[in-house]
Amino acid sequence: MKGWRTGLAIGLALAVWRSSPGLAEEASPSLHPATEYLSTGMKAEQADLARNRGMLWVDQGAALWRQAQGVAGKACADCHGEAEASMRGVAARYPAVDATSNRLLNLEGRINQCRTTRQQAQALAYESNELLGLTAFIAYQSRGLPVNVATGGPAQPYVEAGRKLWNERQGQLNLACAQCHEAKAGHKLRGDTISSGVGTGYPVYRLEWQGMGSLHRRLRACQLGVRAIQFDQGAPEYLALELYLASRAAGLPIETPALRR
Repeated sequence: MKGWRTGLAIGLALAVWRSSPGLAEEASPSLHPATEYLSTGMKAEQADLARNRGMLWVDQGAALWRQAQGVAGKACADCHGEAEASMRGVAARYPAVDATSNRLLNLEGRINQCRTTRQQAQALAYESNELLGLTAFIAYQSRGLPVNVATGGPAQPYVEAGRKLWNERQGQLNLACAQCHEAKAGHKLRGDTISSGVGTGYPVYRLEWQGMGSLHRRLRACQLGVRAIQFDQGAPEYLALELYLASRAAGLPIETPALRR
């Protein structure tokens, strides 16, 4: 119920903000890491790994990395060795099209693919602490590296689908993602500063959630705010949008585990 009230309040605020003149005429600003929009205190807390609450999930992921799973009785480390070496740079390349299935996979999807095919274990549920932990742990190995996803060849149709969703007006408030995160990036919306809409810190620890959450959870919250239909986490629409966001963020550093309000 609290989340519904929060979404409604954001939606009402957006409705008032949207009516301000000159929205369409404002040029899109240069993209910045979302960390640049944080308060000084939150920036310091994110940078200090001893105080960064997202590290709790990274530590859980590190433990899971070494645990045997499934019928195969294999751990991630049995195939990949030490993550500090084998996973370095991996998160910067995801989402990516799987060459075997020709499906677009984000990091969560790749983890679950390995679980079901290599470990013969059940897929982990979106937003489960186990999947968040493994995803955060793997992404952490690329912290500071620039995003560099493939956008041509088999990835191109997904990029275009994500671009379309980014620019498409949605919901009862008739707003597109681009109207907030391009035209109004850096502006205030109630107590928050609107970011450029890059997903370089996910999974993130949000104060609002009092826990870790995926990018798809955040996308659902945005759709709730504009009173639009929400897709399931892991849905093709969100995967395409995630790839498009990564293509926009090319060159920006991975920030996982990031902190957000």
